[in-house]
Parts: sequence; C-alpha cells; structure tokens
Amino acid sequence: MAGGRRARQETRREIEQFLSIGPVQVAELDLPGARGAEDRGTADTEGVELRPGPGGAPITSGSVFVLVRRAGRPVGTLLGQVPDGADPVAVLAGLARELPPQAPPEPLPVPPSASVVVATRERAGRLARALDSLLAQDHPDFEIVVVDNAPVTEETRELVERKYGERVRYVCEPVPGLAIAHNRGLAAVHGRVVAFTDDDVVADPRWLTELTAPFAADPGLGCATGLILPARLRTPAQVLLESHGGFAKGFVPRTYDPARPPADEPLFPFTAGRFGSGANMAFRTSLLRAVGGFDPATGAGTRARGGDDLYGFVRVLAEGRRLRYTPSALVWHHHRETWRDLETQAYGYGAGLTAYLTAILVNRPALLPAFLARVPGGLAHARGLTAVRGPEAGDGAGAAGGGAGAGVPGGHDSRTHPWPRRLSRLQRRGMLYGPVGYLRARRALRTVGLEAR
Repeated sequence: MAGGRRARQETRREIEQFLSIGPVQVAELDLPGARGAEDRGTADTEGVELRPGPGGAPITSGSVFVLVRRAGRPVGTLLGQVPDGADPVAVLAGLARELPPQAPPEPLPVPPSASVVVATRERAGRLARALDSLLAQDHPDFEIVVVDNAPVTEETRELVERKYGERVRYVCEPVPGLAIAHNRGLAAVHGRVVAFTDDDVVADPRWLTELTAPFAADPGLGCATGLILPARLRTPAQVLLESHGGFAKGFVPRTYDPARPPADEPLFPFTAGRFGSGANMAFRTSLLRAVGGFDPATGAGTRARGGDDLYGFVRVLAEGRRLRYTPSALVWHHHRETWRDLETQAYGYGAGLTAYLTAILVNRPALLPAFLARVPGGLAHARGLTAVRGPEAGDGAGAAGGGAGAGVPGGHDSRTHPWPRRLSRLQRRGMLYGPVGYLRARRALRTVGLEAR
C-alpha cells in the first residue's frame, strides 16, 4: 500500500513537471545553393527563406524547432533560441550554417505509378488538411484512396464526395482495425507502389516522388520509409514526445538488406521500429499482396493496439527484399496533445511491439531460431526502450540527424526533458500484454469472418 502511495505521489510530481514544459515554435529555413555559398557570416540572410511549419504563425522570439533545407532539400534540424528584438532569420540562419555538410543527392529516376492509402475514422477536419497536401504532390502518376474504417457517421464520405470528387476515391471498411483498413486499401489500388500515410499529417510536395523513386532504381526493393517531423510543438505532450526522438530517424539515407545484415543492428530484423513508421511508408504493391498484406490482428483499433507497420517491414525483409529509409520523403505529423494521450500511446507502443513479434513468429515460424538467438540482446533492448531517461546537458542549440548537440527535439537519444517513470511503466505493461492482445485479436477476427495471416 505504501508503495502504491509513493507511485501516485511520484506520478503527481511528474505531471506537475510535465505541465511546466513550454511551447516551441516550428519553422522551416531554406538556405540557398550548395554549402559554401552561404558561409559568408551569420548576419548574411541573402536568399534565406524562413517560414512557419504547417499552419503555424510567423516566427518570433523564443524557442524554435527548425527544419533546415539546402536548396529545398531537408538536411537537418536544430533547436534555436531567438532573443527578444532579434531577427529570427539571422539568428536561425547562423545556427543552420553550423550543421555538418551532407553529400549531394543523387539524381532521381522517374518514379513508378503510385497509390496513396489514407485510413481514417471520424476525423474529417484533419483528413481534409492531409488530402489537400496529398493532392499538391509533384509525382507524375498517382491516385489517392481514402479508407473509411468502421464509420459511425457519413461525414467522411460526404467530405470526399463534396470537396474532392473524382480526385480521391472513397472506400468503406466496416470492420475496425488499422491493418484491416490498410488491406482494404491495398485491394483497391492500381499503382505499382502503394504508399500509406495517416489522416493527421501534412505531406511535403515532393514526399511521394522521393518515397517511390527508389523502387525504380532498385528492383529488389520491397519497402521504403521516410522522415516524420512534428507539425506543431504547442503542448507539453508534443514537446516531450519529440524531445525523446518522436518519429524521426535522422537525415542519412540507409538501405537495409537481409543478405547483408547491418553490423550495428545485432537484433536485425526484429528491431523494426528503427526502420520507420506507418505514417510514412511504401511497398511494392505486388509484393505486399503476395505476402498477404498486413496481419489484420495487429494495428490500432484491435486488441493488439499496434504493430501493423512493423509487421509489414519485417515481412518484406523476411522475403529477402530490401528496405530503404529516405529522409527526403518528408511528412509533418500532428502529435497527440495531452498527458492522457501519452499514457495511451506509451501503453499502445509497448503492446504493439510484442504483438507484432508474436504475429511474425505465428505467421513465419521459420524465423523462430533467429528470434531465439536474439532474445538476450532483445531483452536488453527492451529495457533500454522503457528506461527512465533524464535530460541531457546542452546550450539549447544543436543538430539532429547528422551532428552532435544535445537538446534537440527529434534527435536520437537527445533529451531536453525527463521521460516520466509513469510512461515507462505503462510501456512495459504494454509489452507484457502484447502477445495476449494479439491472440485475442485473432479470435475476435473469427467472429466477423476474417482470419489472421
């Protein structure tokens, strides 16, 4: 009883500390030309363009999370502090020039035809914002399919038909579950590559081209993922999540090849969370169909709580196909906004992690020996995922995804605020529940005439 009282007191303290986290502005800063042309002093702002993040207000003094671009290409992030009365462009451009150089991008081949699937449920306002950004893509040949998952109103269908007409196809999937909705979309698409994103993103205009062009360059590529950055950092929950990594995977392109397991990934391919996230992923359509799509007993909306995207990544790698992480394929994600949201998210991430591992072993038992060989390392990895992480020292500015510097939202293992023990405990509980949740989800599917793959 005393232990429970201490835990409640600790949680109250953590919530008080959480509520003290202040908002951070989100911006994009575009430096002109190749590196070197702009290195003429931090006060030079010629050709530099600063604009707020999607839907944001003009940048003023205070903390600013900045996506830095060079000639339009994303190359890094930084966290800057603009003093009162200072010019935000000059201050942030000076910090941006300290980012390490990036190799010039390789010319992109003509991307294959593509389909974008957006699963949604009763969020017409957010969906409209996402669809507007998707219709502005510069890809030469693509379609958009909206899957309305277990709707309770006609709001989504009416939005698509009224505002988007023939530019967006509407499909209804009555059975709840994100993987089920994605499979419904997979069955309906016509593109050679199928991309998936969420209804709470804003896609960069070149997102789809950058995400799908690698499929034209590499016939052995089965999956591609891209960069996810925060659209807003207005609430303590949004700032806390992003300061502990968010969904970002850095700014260095990388190919994961099962024929050449990466030396720095001893748990490969089971640490699928390192490859990307479901809000920004694409698959070769024929391959994803051949492996049966996503396991319908995984994903949000099921008792498994998540893991559908991770299942898809490992399923493709298990077929001997490569996976490509492409940071130039950018979407802005609207993170959840409250402490309660973070509690739900922490538990769901833990459950989804072990649920997807269970799904992989159930559906591909041949992977069991490789999985068992990695169990000791996997347990250490799980402890690291759920560890209570404290803030790092830093001066409030630094680079993420390509350089040193503490205190950068979105940077790997870079922390500006302590991660609450309450959330770590919930994630561990979710991990323990995940296999049970997956098996319950499989049983639930039988009641609606579906079978897990």
